[in-house]
Amino acid sequence: MARTALRRRLTWQTAAVTSVTRETASVVTIQLDPPAWPGHRAGQHLDVRLTAEDGYTAEREYSIASAPGEPPAITVERLEGGEVSPYLTGELRAGDELELRGPVGGYFVWEPGDGGPLMLLAGGSGIVPLRSILRHRHRTGSDVPARLLYSSRTLPDAIYRDELGQRHDGVQVSYTLTRGQPPGWTGHTGRINQALLAEVAWPAKARPLAYICGPTSFVETAAAALVGLGYPPEQVKTERFGATGGH
Repeated sequence: MARTALRRRLTWQTAAVTSVTRETASVVTIQLDPPAWPGHRAGQHLDVRLTAEDGYTAEREYSIASAPGEPPAITVERLEGGEVSPYLTGELRAGDELELRGPVGGYFVWEPGDGGPLMLLAGGSGIVPLRSILRHRHRTGSDVPARLLYSSRTLPDAIYRDELGQRHDGVQVSYTLTRGQPPGWTGHTGRINQALLAEVAWPAKARPLAYICGPTSFVETAAAALVGLGYPPEQVKTERFGATGGH
């Protein structure tokens, strides 16, 4: 109810596309310049609306990939047969325009004052809002320790890999690859489960804050595993998405 009411107070605006950056073979990051952006928090999302020549409209939700204080950006994965993502990932160019509305959401957000340590779990494109959180941590000079466990089909499918590979004090990044590993891979393999999290996650006694984003099955499995390891449920925040790729 509250989320619907919030959306009613937001108005659509037309934003200029300032850049389109290729992240993987099927993923792009789109930076936007809306005329009246109120600012966003790390972990929020926005709505995008496309309108066809016959007046048909399609709307999708996308997590905001940029940190507060940076221009809003979204990262979009191409979904075969999708109404919106093939256009955004294949045809959209800098200088084009997009209709958007936002920011939306207040549950899956993090501020340095919220504390930590942070336990971030991403499945596929679920890395997007967690990237916003990590960038926010870096930009604010926060010393809150953070661990990220990113589950990806293969290493080339991992989004923001170069950025995540840059060393930032107090941030540990781990991958688990579910469908294929490069020669000589010494990292984790297979889907996230309680045994893997017992090895990688902060112990519950550290009183960490957990943020989990990805497909519904991934989120439910990871959240249950953390609770099974002693994480209080109220310390485990989740964001999930379905077949549309939007949240």
